[in-house]
Amino acid sequence: MLAGLLEAGQEATLERLPGLVDRYARRAGIRQCLIYVADLQQSTLRLLAENGGVAGPGPDGKPPAELRIDATYGGRAFQEVRILRKPGEGGLDCWWVPLLNGAERLGVLRVLMGGTPADEADVTALSSMVALLMVSKRTYSDCYPRLVRSRPMNVAAEMLWHLMPPLTFANAEVTVAGVLEPAYEIGGDAFDYAVADDIVHLAIFDAMGHDVAAGLAANLALATCRNLRRHGADLASNGEGIENLLLREFGEAARFVTAIMAEFDLRTGMLTWVNRGHHPPVLIRGGRWVTSLECAPTPPLGLGLGLPVTVCREQLEPGDRLLLYTDGIVEAGSTQGQEFGVARFVDFILRHCAARLPVPETLRRLIKDVLDHHDGRLQDDATVLLTEWHGRVGTCPVKGEP
Repeated sequence: MLAGLLEAGQEATLERLPGLVDRYARRAGIRQCLIYVADLQQSTLRLLAENGGVAGPGPDGKPPAELRIDATYGGRAFQEVRILRKPGEGGLDCWWVPLLNGAERLGVLRVLMGGTPADEADVTALSSMVALLMVSKRTYSDCYPRLVRSRPMNVAAEMLWHLMPPLTFANAEVTVAGVLEPAYEIGGDAFDYAVADDIVHLAIFDAMGHDVAAGLAANLALATCRNLRRHGADLASNGEGIENLLLREFGEAARFVTAIMAEFDLRTGMLTWVNRGHHPPVLIRGGRWVTSLECAPTPPLGLGLGLPVTVCREQLEPGDRLLLYTDGIVEAGSTQGQEFGVARFVDFILRHCAARLPVPETLRRLIKDVLDHHDGRLQDDATVLLTEWHGRVGTCPVKGEP
């Protein structure tokens, strides 16, 4: 099954993938395999169909084209990132299998098959293969964005979604997850992260305004940050480089961007950051202790004031969670004018930490709560970047090292 799918999938387009998956899955005794993909706001799972059709008839009738993540068996498998098995008739069970690109949740597989002890390993291997093929093909497919979008997207959002990294990354030592709303009308918010050896680079940006120019400013800030970082610039120099570019492109004080740029050392647990006129990071320790990491602020990027940059440091502990956020999260107001607020924001994270939900699921529920508080429409971008340090994983020493 896996070898055949890998070979056949090399030159297949995304639209052909459902038919290939269903065909080769039958080699492992799978009666039917359907691919459901999460929409951009992670509220719905949508059937990825071959050329607009369902990939083969199922014995229990035609499957639904959409599934609500908060109200279905498949949605529960997506939320909890675990395989769920629902007994069926005629000796066939329905398996809902998370579709993961590392820690990034792409959707779920709906698998119909009989039950044997080896089945779970088979469907897990199949889902890993399908995820790899999907990720390799979605970058040049218009079918994928059409499937995951529920309404038209503005130009600023189109630019930013293609520039930002996946919403989730995880390994044995760290988990990083981000969320951004309004997904279809982003103005000037953006986040970035990257891992290089033992250093995790983190950044969050909030450009003035909520138009295409704000999107351009955020794009320039993010791209410049990456470019200078990859050339070895430190945090202070990186900020200066971003400011110089913004001044050159927009003029003095015409467009400014607030930001936090940080580096986290996985070996030592040392967090280093600069604050360019942004809300301070929030640190959660032991699921209870909360503090804001205050740092002498430097003016936002793009004002051209030429003031010195303060680089701050904080020693983190295994299990710590670090929150970077933009003002749209805490300033989101209800129809009665009541802000969501920092206290409610942090309390939400604490309660879901206690429930031991996966980090990306915590953020999915957070943004849903923020949207509900604002009756489904935000007046400003709301972005969160959450980092959880699991602690240093022991490694075998290199010969000659202690």
